[in-house]
Amino acid sequence: MATLSYEERLKWFHEARFGMFIHWGLYSLLGRGEWVMFNEKMKPKDYAKLARRFTAKKFDARAWAGLAAEAGMKYAVLTARHHDGFCLFDSQVSDFTSVKTAARRDFVAEYAAALRETGLRVGIYYSLLDWRFPGYFEPEQNPESAAALVEQAHAQVRELMTNYGKIDVLWYDGDWVAHGQKKLDIAAFWRARELNAMARELQPHILINNRCGVPEDLDTPEQHVTASAAGRGWESCMTIGDASGWGYTRYNPNMKSMPQLVQNLVTAAAGEGNLLLNVGPRPDGTIRPEEVARLKAIGQWLRANGESVYGSQRLFFRNQFTQAAWHLGPWTRKGTAGYLHVFRWPGTEAIIPCVGTPARAASLLASGTPLRVRQEDNGRLVISGLPARPPDSADTVIKVEFEAEPQTMPEPDMAAWLRPEGETARQRGAAR
Repeated sequence: MATLSYEERLKWFHEARFGMFIHWGLYSLLGRGEWVMFNEKMKPKDYAKLARRFTAKKFDARAWAGLAAEAGMKYAVLTARHHDGFCLFDSQVSDFTSVKTAARRDFVAEYAAALRETGLRVGIYYSLLDWRFPGYFEPEQNPESAAALVEQAHAQVRELMTNYGKIDVLWYDGDWVAHGQKKLDIAAFWRARELNAMARELQPHILINNRCGVPEDLDTPEQHVTASAAGRGWESCMTIGDASGWGYTRYNPNMKSMPQLVQNLVTAAAGEGNLLLNVGPRPDGTIRPEEVARLKAIGQWLRANGESVYGSQRLFFRNQFTQAAWHLGPWTRKGTAGYLHVFRWPGTEAIIPCVGTPARAASLLASGTPLRVRQEDNGRLVISGLPARPPDSADTVIKVEFEAEPQTMPEPDMAAWLRPEGETARQRGAAR
């Protein structure tokens, strides 16, 4: 198979914009987040007893995939193995798996099949670290354990890349040795380049994230939306609840609202990035109603406004200080169409400064309601005929058709907007 360029491998990801992150494993039984084993310093032999209770009788991969599709997501990433070392897949180098314990099921196989059946791309999360190995925490004192940890990671990544069909995203985590307390060459410790060369040989189309000691394909800002440089693939991973737990947390009152989540998604799209939004299923495999309701609401919004999100391009109308005209909300773009995402409703008229390209028409994207546009000679784009109240409380999208690819108006004279319309700096100086 011919080697694909970075742009070719990234194309579907750039179009997708929205994916589902799924943190689920033994820790879900305790309901105190996915770090419970380490946070409470549970002995591995005691933690392993949870596998006797992990039967997940209501697990339904098709239900997960169906919810993701209804939410407007285009791919998902499942924790095939988290930091506790428990595998949701059939591993020949470990007995600590869902196949060899009470569940007797290969959850990764069911998940991958359900996603493909639903038309979604398949992502696999794999934690390089495993808390059960002393060599992770103190590699100098436990060199054999550290070597065994690395060998396990290579063997299990090979299994995941070999046994589950086409994998679209390999999402590493846990590359920081001793949770970042040991100052060493992370890429060398994990033999990351060798590991990723093997993954790419087995899965030539795959995208690999930057959590293995080398940059690879995708940047992964966590719990915040921060764009990478143009042309670089990136996705912001984020919980629906607060940052205290990605896995099921029984009592977490700090759920983000639907408007917050939509605006995070749109902010990512404005920077040509994705939002990987997490759910933490309950021990039985079901997703809690609070998460389901939010995802369905986002899906409803996307069905009306997805044109402005999927495959979005950057559009910043800049001035010297604000960097972008985000007093209303961010812009996205497709070709000559600009999409203004109004988070803060201005009333019956929206004004955007520093627009250098003529606008031909505007409308409310969801309804198609036409609006009036005019442009003033100092770069102000005025959109009028808006309703007094926002049609959508999360984000009302105004579509603006420009005569060409929209550009910022240069501002060589920052005081120009203070003078009477049509007066130039030269005229002002002559009048003195």
